[in-house]
Amino acid sequence: MFGPKIEYKTPEQIAVMRRAGAVVAEMLAAVREAVVPGVSTGDLDQVARRVLAEHGATSNFLGYHGFPATICTSVNEEVVHTIPGERVLREGDLISVDAGAVIDRWHGDAAITVGVGQVDPADAELSRVTEAALYAGIEAARAGARIGDIGHAIESFVRSAGEYGIVRGFTGHGIGTAMHQDPDVPNEGQRGKGMRLKPGLVIAIEPMVSRGSAYTRILDDEWTAVTVDGSRAAHWEHTVAITPDGPQILTLPL
Repeated sequence: MFGPKIEYKTPEQIAVMRRAGAVVAEMLAAVREAVVPGVSTGDLDQVARRVLAEHGATSNFLGYHGFPATICTSVNEEVVHTIPGERVLREGDLISVDAGAVIDRWHGDAAITVGVGQVDPADAELSRVTEAALYAGIEAARAGARIGDIGHAIESFVRSAGEYGIVRGFTGHGIGTAMHQDPDVPNEGQRGKGMRLKPGLVIAIEPMVSRGSAYTRILDDEWTAVTVDGSRAAHWEHTVAITPDGPQILTLPL
């Protein structure tokens, strides 16, 4: 039985991924700025495309298994993988934006959740908890630790924050010369379990949390995942390199 094939990166390769990650950070910042009542999710996709073009980067989402857009724009009960289009954002909506970029074959991937205008305080808290859970997972992503330590850190934080659902069926992942690589990085786990983290591993950590059910269903477009109970969800993600000096977030502005 063969185990997962792990792609370990050199410091020079991680530096290129940092460049790709900075483009992703700029895409998300530009989209965040454009999120206002009355804008369509298709308009947001065009904003992201312009940032890619300005940097000579390419999209790792567009064409991926036939995905027809540059970003994912998941609104309210939509958790992940929603195709941008004609949907117009309204005051009080909650939108999760997932974006990626490729430079010189190396990938970056990150996500944010943004409130549209004034949002329900419970939705704002959902997003805050999910983002904080992401950083709890990143803090656990240290050389010598194990994959289960990351999921345990995320799960423990979310469970301590209130009655939330940690969305089942979706995980983080390895990333490098492809957007999705081994290993999977679950958002729940046992401390001390799973493969050991070594310098050169790069992973995308991405908790998805709902105000209700942990379960989803896929819509007829065969992409969009929504909570089964219609509860709102949030999604935060960073690409993170395991280094001898601790976790390095690659999807931050330069």
